Amino acid sequence: MVRFVKRVRFLFNVRRSVPFLVDFFRSGDVSFVKKGLSVGLVAFYFWLPLDLIPDVFLLLGIVDDLAVFTFILQLMVKMAPEELQKRYELTK
Repeated sequence: MVRFVKRVRFLFNVRRSVPFLVDFFRSGDVSFVKKGLSVGLVAFYFWLPLDLIPDVFLLLGIVDDLAVFTFILQLMVKMAPEELQKRYELTK
């Protein structure tokens, strides 16, 4: 549970999550498949014409987009090598 709370806090701290993303994609320890899966999930979500909550409802429409982005970023954190997780203090 402590690890989950740390990850959620990390996800909402843009100053730390953007450098993590850069390091994730530049890292030689992260396989091409994991990088491709991450990009593919984001591309698929933008390509998919359906939204859980339509963007016509401004605040609620943005919330479901943030939830999907958070889910994808959470998967990337789990796929990241332990060294990268430790650098950004995402482990216990």
